[in-house]
Amino acid sequence: MRRLTELRGGPLLALILIFTLAWFGTLEQRRLINPDEGRYSEIPREMVATGDWLTPRLNGIKYFEKPALQYWATAAAFTVFGEHHWTARLWPALTGFLGIFATTFATARLFGLQAGLIAGAVLAGSLLWNVIGHVNTLDMGVSFFLAAAVFALCLGQRDDVNLREPSPESRRWQDGAWVLLALAILSKGLIGLVLPAAAVVAYAVWERDWGFILRIRPFRGLMILLAITAPWFIAVSLANPEFARFFFIHEHFERFLTKTHGRYQPMWYFIPILLIGMLPWLGSLVQGIAAGFRRDAGRRFQPRRFLLVWAVLVFVFFSASSSKLASYILPIFPALAALIGVHLASHVASRRIEWHALPAIVIGAGCLFLVPYVTRFANEQVPAALYEAYQPWLYAGAIALLLGGIVAFWLGRKGHSVAVVFALAFGGFAFGQGFLLGHDSLGTVNSAHDVAAAIASQVSPDAPFFSVNTYDQTLQFYLKRTTTMVAYRDELGFGIEQEPQKFIPDIAGFESAWSAAPVAWALMSPATWKEMSEKGLPMTEVVRDTRRVIVRKP
Repeated sequence: MRRLTELRGGPLLALILIFTLAWFGTLEQRRLINPDEGRYSEIPREMVATGDWLTPRLNGIKYFEKPALQYWATAAAFTVFGEHHWTARLWPALTGFLGIFATTFATARLFGLQAGLIAGAVLAGSLLWNVIGHVNTLDMGVSFFLAAAVFALCLGQRDDVNLREPSPESRRWQDGAWVLLALAILSKGLIGLVLPAAAVVAYAVWERDWGFILRIRPFRGLMILLAITAPWFIAVSLANPEFARFFFIHEHFERFLTKTHGRYQPMWYFIPILLIGMLPWLGSLVQGIAAGFRRDAGRRFQPRRFLLVWAVLVFVFFSASSSKLASYILPIFPALAALIGVHLASHVASRRIEWHALPAIVIGAGCLFLVPYVTRFANEQVPAALYEAYQPWLYAGAIALLLGGIVAFWLGRKGHSVAVVFALAFGGFAFGQGFLLGHDSLGTVNSAHDVAAAIASQVSPDAPFFSVNTYDQTLQFYLKRTTTMVAYRDELGFGIEQEPQKFIPDIAGFESAWSAAPVAWALMSPATWKEMSEKGLPMTEVVRDTRRVIVRKP
């Protein structure tokens, strides 16, 4: 049976090149969708427009929910390459791409080249990693830094058990892990330290290896971490005294312990997320987790067990949280990919690997059967015609997954273990891309791109623009300007409390401001437009869709 180590030289480079083009080649093709893509594109745009890279602002209002690293990276991309869809998505795409190679490299160093190549293919084809890597959210960046830090900690423990002092190489890996943890904190907050620290302690308890805690050199590491993170936290707190309490207390402890963010889900919420997100590798997931329990004889540090502890701890932590989103468990995917890689690499010669393709065949066929029913999600805001336009993409993705599974199974029967793994990976990747690219069929209602394009040339920079009893996260990015919020706070509530002069608290105040302005624009829902029309306010409808109406005066 051919081994994955035979995939070297020209064929491997060709695969890497094709995958690179496929990974980055679609970033420009879709409209930015609400809410995350609009939010995390607009904050960097305002940084560039105002020149203030210290205090994050959303729609001109202070926004302290997350640290600034991704904002800076995206703002830098805007500065160098311009404000486009692909530059808005470049940071999550780049970190997702690097996460695949970090997983390949670390798994290969820890468990052998064959395991590393399989692990990279597993992560590249995993549905959740693929999708989040092409959407502008903060989760991919923090997931990459956390996963890379976990791998670096493992690589820093590879010294022989008889060595009293770690080698210079091990010290470098340990220092690198602390640098990566600092970048994780600057990406999304204290989980960048809390979760890895908990994993270290949990592993030490399981293995009764208390020396492990000291071997990662925590005191030196904390100094490295503070040197990188403290400057921004101190500077933004000095410029904004209200920052510290909101960020550290509200955004961490209250988010975890309470339902204040309206994201409560039951404890079992992440189980189906994990199963769906690991497609097309469900046939290997349980065995990969089981591989994490095994010990490597003669080694003081057990990297398999540490990766398993990390995956389980993060999964349990977010399952216990009162605030849940599907992407929160993304940091465990590189560790699971590594464990699956170890399992498959150890069994390709003794077991028929093609049976791992069966879930992809079954699920691909099931998706083909279900695609016609997506139009049942249609409603007044999202008409059936949009779902009908989505269906060809869903068919394409389902066919790709099905064919990937069938081809993998057939090649496995022929003894081509190399082809089995990569056929499944490309089938899974194409499945995710079909879902994503087709989602732009719903872009007319999920994004303000089209209505903004219809009015962009007519709106002068000095004309007031109001968001009346609503807020569209993408409108400001496409118009290249902020709007004045009217009677709507939502996530901007804290910032509005700090700068109330930028907010109109009620409709009566808006009516007064509208009447006083010689030229003005406003965004509102169709229901609000009907109310304003009945009141006889002087406004003319310019453009609308099923969710938005934009009006102007005169």
